[in-house]
Amino acid sequence: MGKRIMPWLLAGLFMAPPAAIGKEARTMSELQISSPAFTHKGAIPARFTCDGQDINPSLAFGNIPAGTKSLALIVDDPDAPVGMWVHWVMWNIPPETREIRENSVPADAIQGLNDWKKNRYGGPCPPSGTHRYFFKLYALDSKLTLAPATTKTALERAMTGHILARGELMGTYRRH
Repeated sequence: MGKRIMPWLLAGLFMAPPAAIGKEARTMSELQISSPAFTHKGAIPARFTCDGQDINPSLAFGNIPAGTKSLALIVDDPDAPVGMWVHWVMWNIPPETREIRENSVPADAIQGLNDWKKNRYGGPCPPSGTHRYFFKLYALDSKLTLAPATTKTALERAMTGHILARGELMGTYRRH
């Protein structure tokens, strides 16, 4: 009689860990992103919205990993009636940047198109209800060669395979 293979052993042969199937898996560290203007999951002050000055809040960054060549930032609203609404797209932020000041863009950073078709920050402006706004920061292992007409989707595509770490800050806003 031949040797019998245990079912659990057979299953193990076909369920190799992801790192064994192609590109080596990386453990992604978490970037720190915060704002002195609002807390994580807190209300974004009106001055940073369409009801105020419509300027970007100050953002602080930390825990940027060694080997980072640039940072990228995406701000979007998943609660918009049309689906995801993009408020700000920026890349090639110098890796030594620890702060984006209120109403400013770091030197050498490039702003892409938001969903208003503008190369700038567009603050929260929900038509109704309370919306969530995600400020997503990425550490990349390269600088990106992209045109200013680049959208969030094109930026995400260009970042694929280059993300070393990621962090997120979420704020809310409701118009009164």
